[in-house]
Amino acid sequence: MAAVERLGEYRLLERIGVGGTAVVHLAVDSHGREVAVKELREELAGEPDAKRRLAREILAQGKVTSRYVARLLDGDVEGDRPYTVTQYVPGTTLRESVKAYGPLGGVPLTRFAREAAEGVAAIHAAGVVHRDLTPGNVMILGGSPVIIDFGIAYEARAGQETRPGILIGTPAYLAPELVEGEAVTAAADVFSWAATIAFAATGRPPFGTGSLHGVCFRILRGAVDLDGVAEPLASLLRLALRRDPDARPSAAWFAGELAQWSLEPMLARTG
Repeated sequence: MAAVERLGEYRLLERIGVGGTAVVHLAVDSHGREVAVKELREELAGEPDAKRRLAREILAQGKVTSRYVARLLDGDVEGDRPYTVTQYVPGTTLRESVKAYGPLGGVPLTRFAREAAEGVAAIHAAGVVHRDLTPGNVMILGGSPVIIDFGIAYEARAGQETRPGILIGTPAYLAPELVEGEAVTAAADVFSWAATIAFAATGRPPFGTGSLHGVCFRILRGAVDLDGVAEPLASLLRLALRRDPDARPSAAWFAGELAQWSLEPMLARTG
């Protein structure tokens, strides 16, 4: 019989994801509950910079409380195998779901957009910027979004900046200020939220595909493709995709606007 692999108190069941810096396992905790364990890759486990980034991820995600954001449960960066433990979200990512079943529309799309905005607003209320909100980092659970992967998130008050020529994040969903290496604020997440919702509505990245240079050029020029996104959602997304980060309303504002839309039919029926 093969030995049971453990990491801390967690029994590892199977690999469910592999990235450039970490491996994600489906695991079971001491109470028999399924969790997701993200472990630094073996070749990075002893690297101080990698461990600092993991510690920053734990600090950032641990501040956030929302039903639309995966909960941080545990973590250890001091052992031989540094890891984090988060809520396990069964199901598929938004990217996988749209690829398999097609874009969202109508009431389900409006609800999904509102709930995702609420999740982003909760991240910002905790003083955190996610920096990598994409269709691949939004899980779908019961039709609702759950934001995952705080690998490059940081505390907004830290005032971190990107560096020109070095892109951190998923290029097709990056705000223009990240492309240009300017200061990163919560407004960058608002831009990425809108780009992600545009993908949910159309099945296409809103700034196209192809070369990195071409995608970044369209982002900087504001050449967004919202063809097929119905009004008034299209106009709302254009507000969030404004070139100037100071001109974008907050995630909480968008959540409130979308919540009003869901109330209007009920008010009409009871009026």
